[in-house]
Amino acid sequence: MKQRILVAVVGIPALLAVLCIAPAWATALLLAALSVIAAHELLTAVCGPDKARRWTVLPALCGVLLLGRQVFSWPGLEWLLLAAALALPLSGVLTYGKPQALTFTDVCAMAAAGFAIPWAFSGLYGLRMLEGGYLLVLTPLVAAFCSDALALFTGMALGRHKLAPLVSPHKTVEGAAGGLVGGMAGMAIFCLVYRAITGVNLGLPLCVALGLLGALLGELGDLSFSAVKRQYGIKDYGRLLPGHGGVLDRFDSVLFAAPVLCALLRALAA
Repeated sequence: MKQRILVAVVGIPALLAVLCIAPAWATALLLAALSVIAAHELLTAVCGPDKARRWTVLPALCGVLLLGRQVFSWPGLEWLLLAAALALPLSGVLTYGKPQALTFTDVCAMAAAGFAIPWAFSGLYGLRMLEGGYLLVLTPLVAAFCSDALALFTGMALGRHKLAPLVSPHKTVEGAAGGLVGGMAGMAIFCLVYRAITGVNLGLPLCVALGLLGALLGELGDLSFSAVKRQYGIKDYGRLLPGHGGVLDRFDSVLFAAPVLCALLRALAA
């Protein structure tokens, strides 16, 4: 309980400070650090602790290079990223038939950890670089976290019908519906706050639509990472961070919402 309070009092304000107040490069640095931790968590869950200790550095390097390419326009980064990507299947070939050989599943997990997860995190950096991005970067967090909160309370109060009992036994259809309302309500409030701070009206219908989409994607992300936990028999993804759960437990909803909301807002701004 003390760790959860510490995360709420210190961790969340620190996260908001980096995303909203610090320079954009600090956001990229934070996302790179989260990607490295997430890579270790996913490999530990899928490949096992021994392989994770040996091989996390490779997908972690891919993730750092992927995010670094968004910040810096150095031509050499493209070649380094290509080399790191080719090293993934090569590692499976070189270890084949040996003790602790990497299976096809291991290599796919490394690819997901090195490319899919950092790319999803990069959606937050893309939002940060938009005009008004110091606030727009919060849109996936608002939609996903408000959805999670209201889904929890709605499910506890009204939940009767299981949503996906084999993946997440406690989630209900009623809770999921409440989560959609939570995402829309959270983004409606965000619209008012954004207008009060910046003087720019994003439009209530747009914000509500973004909240609905973010909530839907957040629930899909939550269920997707829960399916991995069920398949590999783990309770949560990591212990590297204080409090309950790891990066993938805390940001599973945001990982699905961030790149889509970024693409939509970029398209509207173009």
